[in-house]
Amino acid sequence: MSVATDHSAARRPREPGTPPRAMVVLAAAALVTGTGLAVWLLPATSDGWTGTGRTPHAGGKPPRLTRTTAGLPPEPAPPPPAAVHPSGFVAFVDTVRDPLFNLPRAARQEHVRWFTLGHLTAGQDGCTPVWGGLRGQGGNPVATVLGRLRAAGGDAGLAFGGRTGSEPAVTCADLGRLTAAYRQVVAAFGVTYLDFEVEGADGDETVLRRAGAIRALQREAAGEGRPLTVSFTLPVNDAGLTLRDQAMLRSTREAGVEIAAVNLLAPIRRSSTGRTDLHYVASAVRAAHSQLAQAMGEATAWHRIALTAVLSGSRDLTVADARRLTAFTTRNGLAWLSTRGAAPAPDAARLLAALTR
Repeated sequence: MSVATDHSAARRPREPGTPPRAMVVLAAAALVTGTGLAVWLLPATSDGWTGTGRTPHAGGKPPRLTRTTAGLPPEPAPPPPAAVHPSGFVAFVDTVRDPLFNLPRAARQEHVRWFTLGHLTAGQDGCTPVWGGLRGQGGNPVATVLGRLRAAGGDAGLAFGGRTGSEPAVTCADLGRLTAAYRQVVAAFGVTYLDFEVEGADGDETVLRRAGAIRALQREAAGEGRPLTVSFTLPVNDAGLTLRDQAMLRSTREAGVEIAAVNLLAPIRRSSTGRTDLHYVASAVRAAHSQLAQAMGEATAWHRIALTAVLSGSRDLTVADARRLTAFTTRNGLAWLSTRGAAPAPDAARLLAALTR
């Protein structure tokens, strides 16, 4: 017998204690009406479920309790990971000439994130790096506040060589001692970036000894899961890099060193009318690009070029010049931009620093 035609159940006598059927129908109607009213009164959103295509208790599990659903303010977002290599605008600090330079204050007031501190050169024993050939590693008040700089979101790399003394690879003939000297500096300051400013004509033995020490440090760093970015700072002229510097870069790369960037030192010149001649800088960088690409064994090497404008006076770089330099850096995808020598005028310096943000 089908359900549609079975009326026998409705005609059975009501058992004791069972409410009349009319009362049951009225109660069910009241329940439906009350539930509909409650749903209508709910807010339009419900802890992020509305609009996401999900419903509460989907899959039979209650929603995860979060600070938001519990009525508490959300946790602050974690800070972004610190960069491990320079980018944007990098301020160079001559810590020998300016031992009282305040890194954290400069980072805060000038909005500069990355600095390069120079220069570490060979001490009296020919191997131990000291600051400018004068101060021991712990006697540099600028470098001793790197922890405060990093706490403020900045960082700094260390530069070996320069004009104030000999880069340790030149005077330290023992590869093991040279490697240990570099390693001690990395560990003492916790740096992730080293620069080597090569002055003069290094012999083949010096080039290969330096390359062997750097390669060992980079392999150690990779094995420990930490970065070690290495760059070389070299002078550039309207013909680009010298043949010897090109050969040095090629030999260093072939020896297994990962060269992240080559920092080109380009002097700012003035034309016969007294205006800054930036065409010279652009021509020098373009000439160096093809040479660097060949030395690195790459089709293009713009991302491996950093540019440092060397100023003889603060008036060498106007606001318009600073704008052109930053545009050139961005347009060609250079690794970073920096200045040396005289400090730029405040307005120009602000434009340069804006490249960091």
